[in-house]
This record gives sequence, C-alpha cells and structure tokens, in this order.
Amino acid sequence: MISFAGPAALIAGPHRAVVVLCVTQILGWGALFYPPALTMTYIAAAHGWSLPLALSGFSVALCTSGLAAPYACGLIDRHGGHPVMAAGSLIGAAGLLLALAPHYGIYLAAWTLIGLAIASCLYDPAFTTLTRIFGLAARRPITMVTFAGGLASTVGWPLMHFLIEYGGWQSVYFTWAAVLLIIVTPLHYFALPRRKAAPPAKLDGKDHHVTPARTIPASGLPFILMAAGFAGHAFVLSGTTAHLLPILQRGGIDSGTAVTIGALFGPSQVVSRLADFVTKGTLHPLWIARISMSAMAVAFSLLLVVGIAPLQAVVFAVVFGASNGVMTIARGALPLATFGTVGYGNVMGRISRPGLILQAFAPFIIAFVVDRWSDRAALGILIAIAAFALACFVTLRRP
Repeated sequence: MISFAGPAALIAGPHRAVVVLCVTQILGWGALFYPPALTMTYIAAAHGWSLPLALSGFSVALCTSGLAAPYACGLIDRHGGHPVMAAGSLIGAAGLLLALAPHYGIYLAAWTLIGLAIASCLYDPAFTTLTRIFGLAARRPITMVTFAGGLASTVGWPLMHFLIEYGGWQSVYFTWAAVLLIIVTPLHYFALPRRKAAPPAKLDGKDHHVTPARTIPASGLPFILMAAGFAGHAFVLSGTTAHLLPILQRGGIDSGTAVTIGALFGPSQVVSRLADFVTKGTLHPLWIARISMSAMAVAFSLLLVVGIAPLQAVVFAVVFGASNGVMTIARGALPLATFGTVGYGNVMGRISRPGLILQAFAPFIIAFVVDRWSDRAALGILIAIAAFALACFVTLRRP
C-alpha cells in the first residue's frame, strides 16, 4: 500500500505520475474517444455518407487499438511510459487533423492513427505505466487516475457541444489536436517519472523475486473468462457512448438536456471510484466486476421496460456511470491480482485485445440494429451482452 507524503512528493517523487496521468487522461479520453458521439452525424451529412459508413472510422480506430495494445503496453514494460505515451499523443494529433479529410481512404487512415494513439495513451498504457512505477502497490494510483478519467465526458461533451454550436464540428478536431500537441505530449515526455519499481525484497532469506511471473496461457479457462468478461463490458461501453445521446433525443429529450444528462456519466464514475479509494480497495476486483455488470444490466432494463424520459435517463446515467467507474478499476486491478507485476503490460494488452476489437464493432452493430429495427432492440442487445459478461465473472474464481 502506498501513501502520499504530500504536495512535494506529488511534484518531485514518483507520485508525480499520478498527477500527470490525471491531467492527460481527462484530455486524452476527451480527444480520442468521445468526439464520435457528437460529431458523426455531422461528418456523415457533410460528406454525403451514411451514419454507419461514418462510424466505420471509429470502428477502425478501436480495432487498430486492440491489435496494437499488447505491443504498446509491452514497450512501456521495457522502456517506460514517457516515450510511448508521448509518441501516441503526437500520432493522435495527426490523426485528428487528417480525420477532417473528405476522402474516405484518408479518413480511414486518420482513424487508424487515432487507434494507435488510443493503444498508447488511454487507460491500459496508463495502468501499465503505474504498475511499472509502483509494482504491486499500483492499485491506489490506478484508482486515483481513474478519478480524473471519469471526468473526461463531463468536460468533453459540454465543450464539444459548445464548439459545434459556435465553430462547427471541424473545430472539435482542431481543438483536440492542439490540446494533444501542446499540452498532452510535453506532459507525457517531460513530466512522467522514469522510475521502475524494485523487485520484491528478500523475505526469510529467500529470493522471492526470482519466482516466475504468474501467467495463465491464452487457452486457459481463467484467462478466457477474464478476457471475455472485459470484452463484453467493452462492447456495452462503446455502443452506449456512441449512441446514448441520439437514443435519448429520439426518445423525446431535447439535445441540450440529453448532453446535460450524458455529462452525469463522469461524476457518477468519480463517486464510485472514490468509494473504492476510501475503502482502500478492500473489495476484491472480481466482486467489483460482478456487481458492476449486474448494475449495468439493471440500468438498461430500466430504459427498456419503463421507457425513455428525463427522470429515467438521469437514473440510467448515474447507475451506468457508477458501474463503469469501478469496472475500470477492476480492469486494471484484476489482472494485477491474478497474474502479478512481471510482464504486466503484455498480459494487460492480451486481455484487453478482444475487448478493444469488439469495441470496434459495437458502434457499427448498434447503428445497424437501430436502422434495421429500433432503439428498443439495441437496448435489448446491450442487456444481453451485459448479462454475458456477468456470467463470465461469476464463473471466474479468485486466484
């Protein structure tokens, strides 16, 4: 368990990584993950594309991030987070600028670059960086960084709504590219500590650090259940963030109110993560995953059974946000508790890969379901996948 010595330690010591990553996660998620929720309809209209065709760019980005994640996190294991995350920020800025191109081939290439940035800059590389710095004591730093990440939608969606209203949808991409280039990249490269956690000390005269890292092969049932459970959660999160605001608007909620309701997602995440931090992580991450997926299934069922109205939408945003808040902690802490710290980045990347790839198809699949059938059918699919993820975590046993 780590303790934070005070402001000086947050500036001069390894704990500076927590401060740096809190800032860059807010900005990184806002720049790389949330723009499609508000801009895809404008992109489709501007270029004369269908909505699924426009969303295919975001799908390419998420698929690319899934393929690249083990390599990016493995590089952080070997070289640290500062070069990898800084390079990812630069790549992301280039991708956002190229995404403005009306040519579909260039558009897909742009989202490929954004996918590489996602694999190098968001939660998985941040968790890997913290584990490299703090070792087995990384759970509390991970929780603190997720506090900040949870505010990304609260900051990002109102900001993008303002930019679209007064500067057009293109201003969203120009603004976020500048943020990545001017703020995020220097913070990653110059401010992230280079420190690496020391191996475990000798206990009872025995060299415990020479014990091989606990790993379970990709064919092992625990590995498969964990990867499948997190993949189900990834599908639900991606499909929801890409389509929640349009679904609420089609349900009769005006755009301004829908954005306000969507902004509740972030504070709800922070409150649930604060509960985990205050309790010092006493609840095992496996139980966190089980409770979170149960709550998500209930939240979607509320919209499906009771219907879409402002009150139900607020309850949904709060419950879904709180559930996702601690689910993100479980995604970083459960592999750490199960597989240990040695090679954590590679293991984390392998576990995340199917989820990131499945995330790639979620916006497209949900868009197809909405166009082919209805919003209610889309909600039913999200409930079913949340239940599948819950079943995986219920079947999985603590190591």
